[in-house]
Amino acid sequence: MEIDKIMNLANWISIFRIMLIPVFIGTVAYYGPERDYLRFAALLVFLIAVISDAVDGYIARTRRLKTTLGSFLDPLADKLLLTSSFITLTLAANLPLRYRLPLWVPIVIISRDIILVLGSLLIHVITGKLRIRPSWLGKATTFFQMLTIIVLLLQMPFSVLVWTVAVFFTIVSGFDYIIRGSRLLNAPQKTPSAG
Repeated sequence: MEIDKIMNLANWISIFRIMLIPVFIGTVAYYGPERDYLRFAALLVFLIAVISDAVDGYIARTRRLKTTLGSFLDPLADKLLLTSSFITLTLAANLPLRYRLPLWVPIVIISRDIILVLGSLLIHVITGKLRIRPSWLGKATTFFQMLTIIVLLLQMPFSVLVWTVAVFFTIVSGFDYIIRGSRLLNAPQKTPSAG
C-alpha cells in the first residue's frame, strides 16, 4: 500500500497533535509568576491541539480519508493530550495551589481510560470485532475534560466546579461504556444453520 494512502492529511494532523504534547508540558513546567506568558503559551498550544482535533475529524469525514491508522491515531492523540495535560496540571509545582488538580483527579481519569482500553481489547479478542461508538456521555466527558484544562490555565475562580463536573462525567461515561461492552460480550453468538 502506498505511503500517501496510509499517511493522509487527517493522519498527519493527528501526529502534529501528538507532537504538541511535549511543547504543552514544557510551557507549563517552566511557568512561574515571573514568566506568566508561558501560561498563555500553554493555553494557545492546547487550543491549537483541540482545534486540530476538530479539523482532522472534519477532513477525514468530508474527504473520505478514514483509515485504520487514523482510527487508531486520532483517539490515541486525544488520550495522550488529555492525560499528559491532567498529570502536568497536577504536578506543576509553580502553579498556584488553587489552580492545581488534586492527585485523585488524574487517577480517576487515567483509571477509567485503562479500564476502557482493557475492555476493548477483551471484546476484540472474544468477538473478533470492536464497534463501540462514542456516546453523548463520552463526548460530554471529553468536552468537560478539555474545558477543565482551559479554565485552569486561565486561572478562573470556578475551576473546581468545572473539574468536578468533568470527573462526574468521566465516572458515569466509564460505567456506560462498561455496560455497553458487557452487552456486546453477552450477545448470543450466531451459529451456522445445518443443512
